[in-house]
Amino acid sequence: MAKKKRIGIHELYARDPYQADLELFGRESDPNSRRGFLKKAGLTAMAMALGGKIVHAENMPAGVIPAALDTPQGDFEIEGKHPELVVLNDKPWNVETPAHLLDDEVTPADRLFIRNNGLVPEKIDVAAWTLTIDGESVPEPVTLSLDDLKTKFKSYTYRLTLECGGNGRKEFNPPAKGNQWTTGAVGCSEWTGVRLKDLLEYAKVKSDAVYVGYYGADVHLSRNPKKVTISRGIPIAKAMEEESLIAWQMNGEDIPLMNGYPLRMIIGGWPASVSGKWLTRLSVRNIVHDGPKMEAPSYRVPKYPVAPGTEVPPEDMKIIESMPVKSLITYPKTGAMVKPGQKFEVRGHAWAGDMEVKEMHISTDFGATWQKASLNPAPNRLAWQRWRAQVKLNESGYYEIWARATDSNGKAQPMVVPGWNPKGYLNNATHRIAVKVSS
Repeated sequence: MAKKKRIGIHELYARDPYQADLELFGRESDPNSRRGFLKKAGLTAMAMALGGKIVHAENMPAGVIPAALDTPQGDFEIEGKHPELVVLNDKPWNVETPAHLLDDEVTPADRLFIRNNGLVPEKIDVAAWTLTIDGESVPEPVTLSLDDLKTKFKSYTYRLTLECGGNGRKEFNPPAKGNQWTTGAVGCSEWTGVRLKDLLEYAKVKSDAVYVGYYGADVHLSRNPKKVTISRGIPIAKAMEEESLIAWQMNGEDIPLMNGYPLRMIIGGWPASVSGKWLTRLSVRNIVHDGPKMEAPSYRVPKYPVAPGTEVPPEDMKIIESMPVKSLITYPKTGAMVKPGQKFEVRGHAWAGDMEVKEMHISTDFGATWQKASLNPAPNRLAWQRWRAQVKLNESGYYEIWARATDSNGKAQPMVVPGWNPKGYLNNATHRIAVKVSS
């Protein structure tokens, strides 16, 4: 792994984002509210920082950092991964993908984000690798080799969306602890493996089964072999869905080591933490699984709205299941230059947890008006959906393009950060990019 020179975000926000908010907004920002707009001095300072007039500035919500000033940059080069991926942490590895690198309909292996809780296994013997299925709801433990999985069961291939529950955490204020993901902890690759339901039926799972927990070969950060890094899981109903896989291939090749080689769970539409990597064991429980990272506040949100900064008792938190509706602009990328009146395409992806995306809209005036985009159906359930729109911007200056998806239940993405929660989960605010129009 070779380190490369860090390219920081604009000095204004890299120096001190809270002080910058005070300078530009006249107070500390509140991203949970659209009330109040930039004071004149703040608009002037921000326009200078952006190098031009902010078109439709009168619609710009207070507390929103311009997209041009809030774009992540790469820190390291990781073997097997695109050099522009952004490292948030290296112990354990947590690495996100800039939005413009997610333009492919099927996310390439070198562009899929990394979210690990422990250390990557150092020695992997594929020939000796096994998967054991046990637990209170299994009559007798069953152990299968990788070859057994590939030859004794029918294999299936699906495109499945994986997104970290903390994707977008960086936007919460006050800040939530954890890796400060922006938008890039998501991807939709093509996964091949055996259906989890077929393995459970093979193991003759009892009717009292409630949950399926996983265990992997990742190493605890303490390197204590007796400590389990993470052991989460899913309710039996989700486990029995057609698209819930135990996979050994990604995009027709071995899964990358950083992403769980040689075997992992793939559970589309739910937080990616339930898709256990380096899989060695499935425990079928007659209770809600109680492994590490199942307890509050891990991967849980309050059962009711709370004020920012509130401490929430564990008993008042619920496990995250289906992810909320969300979308991403993958073309063009922030910083694009276009000429006045020039038509250009804006495109990206949208997804909605267990549901479908019904409609897609974009805005070029900070959400004052919205233009409908074309939306493709998903190639299979739990895959993201491609969308496109044609845009023409007539006046020279700084613009932002905002993307908003609506799910099959009619619920749309919020324009700004949704309800605060202690761990900074489930931020599905509209994605924004910056475009400059200049002749």
